[in-house]
Amino acid sequence: MSIDYFCKRIYANKARFSLIFIVPLLWFNPTYAKEGIKFTDIVKYDHTGVSYRRTASNNNALLDAVKQQGVVNFGNPEVLASLPIKPRGAPGIAIFDYDSDGDLDLYVTNGPGTDNSLYSNQLIETGRVFFIDSAIEAGVTASEQDSTGVCFGDIDNDGDQDMFVLGNHGSSNILYENQSGESFTIISTGSMLESREKSPASCAFGDVNNDGLLDIVIGNTYNNWNHRLPSLSFEFDALMEENQLFLNTGYGFKDVSESAGINLPARITWAVSLVDYDLDGDLDLITADDQGPKPAKIFGGKDHGYIRIYQNDGSGEFKDITETLGTDRFGAWMGLAFGDLNSDGHMDIFSTNSGDYFHVFLDPITPYPARVEDFSTGWFLGSENGQFSYPGVGDLIATPFGWGAAIIDYDNDSDSDIIFYGGANMGAYVDASNPGVILSNDGNANFSFEKNIHLSSIQHNRRNIQGMAVGDLNNDGFFDIVSVASEDWPGVFPLAPYLPEEQLFGSPFDESASIWPTFSPVDQFNNFIWTGMEPVDGTLAIEISSAVKTNHWIKVLTRGSIGQTEEAMVNRDGIGAVISFTPRNGQTAMHPVLGGSSYASQNSLEWIFGLGKARKGTIEILWPGGTRNKLFNVRAGEKIIFPEIPCSYDDQSISSRQYRLCVVGALNDLVRHHVITKKERKRFIRSAIRARVSAVHHQWPHFMEKNGHRAWWR
Repeated sequence: MSIDYFCKRIYANKARFSLIFIVPLLWFNPTYAKEGIKFTDIVKYDHTGVSYRRTASNNNALLDAVKQQGVVNFGNPEVLASLPIKPRGAPGIAIFDYDSDGDLDLYVTNGPGTDNSLYSNQLIETGRVFFIDSAIEAGVTASEQDSTGVCFGDIDNDGDQDMFVLGNHGSSNILYENQSGESFTIISTGSMLESREKSPASCAFGDVNNDGLLDIVIGNTYNNWNHRLPSLSFEFDALMEENQLFLNTGYGFKDVSESAGINLPARITWAVSLVDYDLDGDLDLITADDQGPKPAKIFGGKDHGYIRIYQNDGSGEFKDITETLGTDRFGAWMGLAFGDLNSDGHMDIFSTNSGDYFHVFLDPITPYPARVEDFSTGWFLGSENGQFSYPGVGDLIATPFGWGAAIIDYDNDSDSDIIFYGGANMGAYVDASNPGVILSNDGNANFSFEKNIHLSSIQHNRRNIQGMAVGDLNNDGFFDIVSVASEDWPGVFPLAPYLPEEQLFGSPFDESASIWPTFSPVDQFNNFIWTGMEPVDGTLAIEISSAVKTNHWIKVLTRGSIGQTEEAMVNRDGIGAVISFTPRNGQTAMHPVLGGSSYASQNSLEWIFGLGKARKGTIEILWPGGTRNKLFNVRAGEKIIFPEIPCSYDDQSISSRQYRLCVVGALNDLVRHHVITKKERKRFIRSAIRARVSAVHHQWPHFMEKNGHRAWWR
């Protein structure tokens, strides 16, 4: 297809673009809802200690050079090729308690010549959320490189979390070993982990062979970001890069990408996650691959952009089964999140996409029709037979662009909601269609857009958001949202509507779907000039939830027991486990403990489950390796550190007596190692035996009656 299609579409709408110089955009200003969650960005207040500004990448100079040319002919393929992707960078976020003081800290990546930030939360020390940047003291500035994604996990099972920071083409990937929360040491120098010749976007930790050690997967894109050729034309497929898997041997990391079967096909992969999607006890690899605006197979092209699933055979060898599972739906997939959206007990997948506005905008000049929902940000629902279905976006009709994503219960009403943010620098303009999206779930995977939720916070479509992560920063039992932008659009500059009114979809996103106009057409011959309007360095937003006090919650933090009790095999962080929580008389929610997801980011490992109005519920953990544990009668407001008990309540290969001895022995070991208290030991024993009886006899009350309402543990 012709590489100049983009500029033709711009010119076809030049009258609409020109309005930005004459008529200011009139924004709808709805009133606040009387009830419900609100998010407030605390960075705008002086007391937060956050001064983050994203430094532009080196390739921003290429875009600046085009702006200074005067009249630019975008009909020239060489000019389009000179427009770099992500010229102001691709920053990511990690939310974790690096210093083990009990509150959540932030790591945010930055550009060349500028320090990455390690914001130490002072909540425990002072009783309020504010931050001190400890990156210099901790030795994690990485200022010599253009950093992109970040992920964390305890690679040596010593009780603190280590960190992996990616560097764009020409930069190093850096593995930092945590030194008891005081500082970090670089342990990747000279190793294959550095991968200087690739352009990585995202990473994830996970134990792919169930040996108790966290391995690392890297999602790579194309070489390099100084141009857009592989995303525009199939002629440049050879520039796309293979993904990588590094196996933790205990003495270092070994590249097993080829032997493990995850390196092909080479695609533009923006996000990776290691997740037990089929709940069989081992971690599978899921990637979000980008089709770009290239025509799909049904339009005479090729399908490059899938939610690709590599199934683990249990030993760390993978098979690509995408096309048999139903996630082979072409799209410009970018971010990943996981959970059970319809509470049917099966893992679902959410992924961000380039959105409907972008592709309808290009429709008059692309060699294929723009069909609404072809590039929608959307979700795939799992099923009992292992297949995934794509239900469409329902009453939303159309959805905007997105990068970072999360599935959380933001209002603690006991069902799983969706959050996704993001924008994209397209060279000739910047996509600003995403106002900061929170989708409220009705409990059956039917979603509505909560458009008023950010009114007291920040105007997100003036931020070109990349990384996004969630965690409870103020420890109130409700998720907070952290997002980082590569560039911001000053408030004095107007936003232009993405589409004319007659082309809008009737979607709740229509009124906020906008662009930043970088160039403006001057004639019908594909000639453009720079508008003179320039974005500024991107910002960090820390949005604290206002909370709904009538909804209850619990928190769960998994803890693997390897090295602390016999037969234990799970890494110390419990990464790879799947947590299910069922409020009393309620539906079950599900959360996989992930060592990296969203886009270029990682959420807090401590997870919040909503109870709604219920007061109690039951936690079930599926550990890597297949062991299942339960804890009954978890009360609202409890914060549970759930240790791996290497005795599965549903293991029919051992007798109930053997199971009991296994449970008691393991919990006694965990008491000796100060993982749990004696009181907690008794509680876990009771729940373990109850879970076993329920599994074997399927009727706990009947068993209790037979035993005179007494049991051995009393």
